[in-house]
Amino acid sequence: MCASTERELERWLRSREKERRPLPGALGGRLGGGLAVVATHQRFGQGQRGRPWDSPVGGLWLSAAMPWPTALTDSASLSLAVAVGLALQLEALGVVVQLKWPNDVLVGGRKLAGILPRLRLRGDQVRWAQVGLGLNGINHPPSGAISLAQALSQGPFHPKAKPQRLLKPVLAALDWAQAMAHQQELVRLGAEARLLRPAEGLLHGGQIWQVVGLESDGGLRLQRPGATCTLQRSF
Repeated sequence: MCASTERELERWLRSREKERRPLPGALGGRLGGGLAVVATHQRFGQGQRGRPWDSPVGGLWLSAAMPWPTALTDSASLSLAVAVGLALQLEALGVVVQLKWPNDVLVGGRKLAGILPRLRLRGDQVRWAQVGLGLNGINHPPSGAISLAQALSQGPFHPKAKPQRLLKPVLAALDWAQAMAHQQELVRLGAEARLLRPAEGLLHGGQIWQVVGLESDGGLRLQRPGATCTLQRSF
């Protein structure tokens, strides 16, 4: 248990920067190195734009830092790659998932996991990619959400949904994201194939728009009669 994996990771990273130590090889990523902080419970979990993230016992709550290509200086490629990597791991368990733009993984319209991606820059150079990830395992999920145990068996518990069993596939998802960092179009296609397209449309600017797909930069492409627009991520 900790107050926040994000805060703990920041503390570790500041210490390593001060001592000029590189990221260790904890994640085993193909780009080399990485550091992950995992908690069974967070007292002050952080979600998108600093919102509180419910992080009870029974889920997997993780913050990771890993190398990322210096040429990719927007968080869209990171977010999509992690989302698709996690989707592939969940689908291998038999779970059908959808990706709700910009950072949620859904099952049956209910939230199973959330992703908080950030790139840490020094000037115009990427120092590392930072990913916060929360995955409901066997915990009782909040309203509008679902646990992996429920998705697998419609019951409160399932052995494959226990937090200690979830760490390996989550790290594999991050490894996949690293490996696919330069394959942005393949990642975009993978995300678009799983993209949630609400039948009732999406309310934006007081108008109802239909979700068309994803732009190459990760933006959400919307359309309505006589007009198109693109929403950009803001983390």
